[in-house]
Amino acid sequence: MPVGLAVDGANRNDFKMVEETIDSIPIRKPKPTSKDRQNVCMDKGYDYDEVRDLLKEFHFTAHIRARGEEAKLIKKSARFKARRWVVERTHSWMNRFRRILVRWEKKAENYIAMLHVVCGLITWRATGLFA
Repeated sequence: MPVGLAVDGANRNDFKMVEETIDSIPIRKPKPTSKDRQNVCMDKGYDYDEVRDLLKEFHFTAHIRARGEEAKLIKKSARFKARRWVVERTHSWMNRFRRILVRWEKKAENYIAMLHVVCGLITWRATGLFA
């Protein structure tokens, strides 16, 4: 389920949007403890020291995996569950909405509003309350 939303051009590196993405989360996160850590799962595109420092500043525990590392772990253990595909799955769900897949809006605020509507619909569907 989408929790935060940050928009930028497709030609910008992923790691440069980490702070904007974290700042866009509208809910307050609980205080991390040694038992209940606040985890962030990312792929190799975020494997930079500045990303790790930023996540440490926000009190997140970074889980940054190298490319192909999760596939090897899945083959070893059937119980292992991949974590970093959550973002790709959400992008796939968003692409089911034609208005998001192809950007028709000229104004950025209209496009961002449509993204919020789509995220709301995805979250509403994921609750399963009205199935």
